[in-house]
Amino acid sequence: MKIIVPVKQVPESSNVKMDPETGTVIRSGVETVVNPLDFYALETALRLKEQYGGTVTVLSMGPSQALKALKEAVAMGCDEAILVSDRKFCGADTWSTSYTLAQAVKKIGGYDLIITGERATDGDTAQVGPGIASWLDIPVATYVAKIEEVTDSRIVLERLVEDGYQILSVTLPCLISVVKEIASPRLPTLRGKIYARQLHIPVFSTENMELEPTALGLKGSPTRVVKIETPKVTRGGRVVKAGDDEGVLSAVDQLMAFLEAKDIV
Repeated sequence: MKIIVPVKQVPESSNVKMDPETGTVIRSGVETVVNPLDFYALETALRLKEQYGGTVTVLSMGPSQALKALKEAVAMGCDEAILVSDRKFCGADTWSTSYTLAQAVKKIGGYDLIITGERATDGDTAQVGPGIASWLDIPVATYVAKIEEVTDSRIVLERLVEDGYQILSVTLPCLISVVKEIASPRLPTLRGKIYARQLHIPVFSTENMELEPTALGLKGSPTRVVKIETPKVTRGGRVVKAGDDEGVLSAVDQLMAFLEAKDIV
């Protein structure tokens, strides 16, 4: 079984900043980490490899800094890693990103299963995984919480839905996105770190991929962020200071009067 796991390097949640001109996330000079939800996809792939045999290839689209995310995934147990990187990919929305990653998957070829995390913590759209499946014209199952069985031609799984679980039998090759309930991610091993350090990671770019130039990067993205605002929470109110027993009683009386006026008590 050949499994491909796309992962993303995202800014730490406390450091997310947006460029007001382009409407894209500012990534330069910002501390980045592997998207936390991608670890569940990696763990799922590694467990399937251990159970059924095969290989796991991790794939990431981004600048050269994304090599750090790829090496971390390899240190966990992935066999191969590929970086998809080119300045022409900058500013891509979910449509353009899924197109570029799908073309990278086509270049890899011979896959049985693609596993993604539920979503990325910076964009929070959960669109790229299904988008990849759409470009590749393969079945997709989202919010997968458990894998029951894998055969040469099908995968049987449980999807998390609003009122419980849905059991599906999906034809291979396919793409699945997984939720946290599926597994607890492992830590990188010392042997894995040594292997990752010496592993040659090829780069896919516009020079060695078959791509439609009009579908790349910011220019190839049909969605735009036209305005960015920081939410402001303003609450009107009245401050009552209670410096002694009489003040406390007065404050309680005022609070009760307020609650009664709002028909709360």
